[in-house]
Amino acid sequence: MPAKLSPYRVFVAPGLDNSGPEHWQSRWQRLYPSFQRIEQRDWSNPDLPAWSGRVDAARQVERKPTLIVAHSFGCLASVRSVARDPDHVAGLLLVAPADPDKFGVAGLLPHDELPCPSIVIASSNDPWMSLERARAWATRWGSTFVEAGALGHINAESGLGDWLFGQQQLQTLAERAHNALSAY
Repeated sequence: MPAKLSPYRVFVAPGLDNSGPEHWQSRWQRLYPSFQRIEQRDWSNPDLPAWSGRVDAARQVERKPTLIVAHSFGCLASVRSVARDPDHVAGLLLVAPADPDKFGVAGLLPHDELPCPSIVIASSNDPWMSLERARAWATRWGSTFVEAGALGHINAESGLGDWLFGQQQLQTLAERAHNALSAY
């Protein structure tokens, strides 16, 4: 594990239907065996209260500074969890968030700045949320916005392999989290 990540517990929060073996989240878990996946009871049913409850439960197992690496609907579940209780979450990497309006859950999400550093990475041709909408949610949440180019939904079909750019963004997030914690 890169030294910048060693002080943190890292959770992977997949989206709908989980992340298959060639998805960058699964590849990262093979590269970094200490990364822990937040499991959902029903991967095909995007139920925001249930999914964010699973994020809550995973976070309570160990009280250690945590980074959450989320994708798609996992971003929405993670944001909701952290906005309700930010305890021990040092940062959020939100990759290709799903559009809350497509799932009818915008009212269940925070519309204010998140309580920890966050980065939203979006694709210019994501079928699950337009670049403009992703930028608007990032602005609401006080997140750094990163346009990754035309990568579709930034998933296995995008052919990213180990997605080094994403790993660099996670290290950037870890630095920001460290600086935010050091400020207190």
